[in-house]
Amino acid sequence: MKYIDEHRDGRLAKEIARQIAALADPARSYHFMEFCGGHTHAISRYGLEDLLPQNVQMIHGPGCPVCVLPIGRIDAAIALAMRPEITLCTYGDLMRVPGSNESSLLKARAAGADIRMVYSTLDALRIAEAEPDREVVFFAIGFETTTPPTALALRVAIAKELRNFSIFCNHVLTPAAIQNILESPDVRKLGTVKIDGFIGPAHVSIVIGTEPYEFFAEEFQKPVVVAGFEPLDVIQAILMLVRQVNDGRHEVENQYIRAVTRFGNEKAQAQVANFFELRESFEWRGLGEVPYGALRLRPQYAEHDAEKRFSMVTPAAKDDPACECGAILRGVKKPANCSLFGTVCTPDTPMGSCMVSPEGACAARWTYGRLREHAKAFE
Repeated sequence: MKYIDEHRDGRLAKEIARQIAALADPARSYHFMEFCGGHTHAISRYGLEDLLPQNVQMIHGPGCPVCVLPIGRIDAAIALAMRPEITLCTYGDLMRVPGSNESSLLKARAAGADIRMVYSTLDALRIAEAEPDREVVFFAIGFETTTPPTALALRVAIAKELRNFSIFCNHVLTPAAIQNILESPDVRKLGTVKIDGFIGPAHVSIVIGTEPYEFFAEEFQKPVVVAGFEPLDVIQAILMLVRQVNDGRHEVENQYIRAVTRFGNEKAQAQVANFFELRESFEWRGLGEVPYGALRLRPQYAEHDAEKRFSMVTPAAKDDPACECGAILRGVKKPANCSLFGTVCTPDTPMGSCMVSPEGACAARWTYGRLREHAKAFE
């Protein structure tokens, strides 16, 4: 990225923080949820919360697709991978996500399953092409950002007649999850979580644009500011949200104008629409069943749909009752509120997905937050 230093200028960050402090009404509080884990890590890594006045609070949201994937889908993938004819291809951060009974894809591979880490969908395609006797399944996961590459892989597989290639589809949709959060009892009834506005996802919005957020900004009267992942992006977005709250506005604003437009990447959207359709409902870890919150392959591509091709079943599975991942993903709790954090749950021995994923809130606190607090103790 060119001019990266300009987006990490500490002097500018402090100046924007002074503007936030001057505008923040001391008679009220401001609570903003950053939906994406990239923003959570930027806030933690660069100490942005330390620059904000005490009445401006950040709330961690769902984070990333690995964080919100329910245990049952991990269990289903492990069961599939244990079949002798299957080669399961997956991104590396999924390997260590705990399943039921202390299982994981990494442990399944150690037990003999043919599970391979890949960097892209095209890697999985190359394996399918090189090993025609193997049934190669790509564990497709991601928000709207990674769905177009999966669509491209399907397009190539069909063109090359790779009948031994299929996908286990776990692509989920950001706007549906935001709406689910706003309709949840935690926000609407119990008042456990107060949300005055959202920092909208960066890379997701490059694909879908800002238009999909307009409905719930108006419907729930919550402002949304789409922001990039650099520290100045995030703190400027917070300033924009404070201004909207003060003005009584609830609009969708685009801070990330260098990459995001209102309508997004329409070519990528067309590729996705060609291969995928909405699921009526899909479980998100922490959020439960989210209506129209995920995608599945269209019926005409059933040959490449691993769930249909191998009669996959997603078993009912529950999180470890001591793990607070679900509450953290909803913004109800923070990593420090979990009794497992930093004791039995560390990056080496993760008990939940929030500690495994590089974009998880617990991983962010472990990497940056706990060290900053330790330093403060000696000031």
